[in-house]
Amino acid sequence: RISNIFLVGPMGAGKSTIGRQLAAQLRLEFIDSDHEIQRRTGVDIATIFDFEGEQGFRKREKAVIDDLTQREGHVLATGGGSVLDSDNRRNLSSRGLVIYLHCSPEQQYRRTMRDKKRPLLQTEDPKARLQELMDERDPLYRATADLVITTEDRSASAVARDIVAKLEHD
Repeated sequence: RISNIFLVGPMGAGKSTIGRQLAAQLRLEFIDSDHEIQRRTGVDIATIFDFEGEQGFRKREKAVIDDLTQREGHVLATGGGSVLDSDNRRNLSSRGLVIYLHCSPEQQYRRTMRDKKRPLLQTEDPKARLQELMDERDPLYRATADLVITTEDRSASAVARDIVAKLEHD
C-alpha cells in the first residue's frame, strides 16, 4: 500500500482539487504545500513574492517540501515550480509515488485567467508565460514522475477515479 502520493504539475492542472478527492478516496490526509507555506508564514504567496522575490519563496517551499515528504499517509499537492529544485525532485521521488498531472498551457490559461493571486501570471501575456513555464518544467515533471496523467478537458473526479484504478491495478 502506498503511504504517500505527491502531485506535481503546472498551475491550473488541478493538483489541489484532484488531490483532495484522491485523499478522500484513499482515506489519506490531503496537504497543499502552498497552503502550508501560507499557514507557516501568515501571509499569502503573492506577499512572499513581493517581499522576498521568487528566490525567497523557493527557499521556503524547499523547507516545507522536505518536511512534508517525510510524513506518512498523505496526498501532497506541490506548487508548480517545486520541481525546479533538485533536492525537491529527489525528496519527492524517494519518499512517495509522484504523479504528474499534465494539461496544456491553453487549458491552464482557461483555469487560471481570473485568478489574480498567481504572481507568475502578473504579466502582459500570461498565455506566453504559461508556455514558457511548461517548456522549462515539463521535462522536470516527467523525470520526477512515476505516473503521468492528463487532466485536459477532464473533471477532477474522473481523474481521481482514474488514478485510484491505476493504483489498484499495480
